[in-house]
Amino acid sequence: MPTLRVNGCDMAFVERGTGAPLLLVHGTLCDYRQWTGQMASFGGHYRTIALSLRHCWPEHWDGEGDDFTVQQHVADVASFISALEAGPVHLLGHSRGGHLAFRVAQNFPNLIRTLTLVGPGGALAPDLEAALPPGEPLIAIGPLYVKAAERIRRGEIDEGLQTVIDVTSGPGSWDRMPERIKQLRRDNARTLLGQIKEQRAPFARADAEAIRAPTLLLAGERSPASFHRILDGLETAIGDVRRAVIPKASHSSNIDNPGAFAREVLAFLDGR
Repeated sequence: MPTLRVNGCDMAFVERGTGAPLLLVHGTLCDYRQWTGQMASFGGHYRTIALSLRHCWPEHWDGEGDDFTVQQHVADVASFISALEAGPVHLLGHSRGGHLAFRVAQNFPNLIRTLTLVGPGGALAPDLEAALPPGEPLIAIGPLYVKAAERIRRGEIDEGLQTVIDVTSGPGSWDRMPERIKQLRRDNARTLLGQIKEQRAPFARADAEAIRAPTLLLAGERSPASFHRILDGLETAIGDVRRAVIPKASHSSNIDNPGAFAREVLAFLDGR
């Protein structure tokens, strides 16, 4: 598989199609294979590139070190885009990858044509939270990941992964998950040992107002309320924004309902 060396790291990627570049950024416990179901549909319209972030599969990382952070991955994604030498990209990120994509668009606006955030992970700063009516508290991701990481460190891989998946995608989601997706998670399980060390800043109003790219906000119909509330906050502050819900889908909406996911994304991109 091809790699692109950026910031001292060989980043693996796959690509399909021609035209304007569309870069796909995966979430926690994933790699470029998260987007297998989108490569054909997106590749028929755009030069579609799915990358694996630093320390994710096909790298076999032991979870040691301090460079599995939002800051490092944002720098890596921005450098990857520059190294493509294909001009600004349509940038799409899911979950933690959505948080990364947001920060790239915030800090490197010249690299971005459009931004698509699929259930971006994180928290709302008080100035965005205050703009919303009272709602359910956001999922406490930090303690959840620490608990899961402890099990993974003990070698209880599936049990640790189930701890995460059944909260972020709904009870019973791990048991219902296709085996190929379970294996993708297993291959990246030890990245959680690095991720629990990161400090992730909440989304603040000034951050969202700094987004200049046309933006699509997506979440699955059955995604936990936390992800919808984050989109509620971002929607109040991003200037050029559109929002849609993927029916019959939870947090991994591109896997749960790939047809509807592709239609929403392509309609947004083609309109731009």
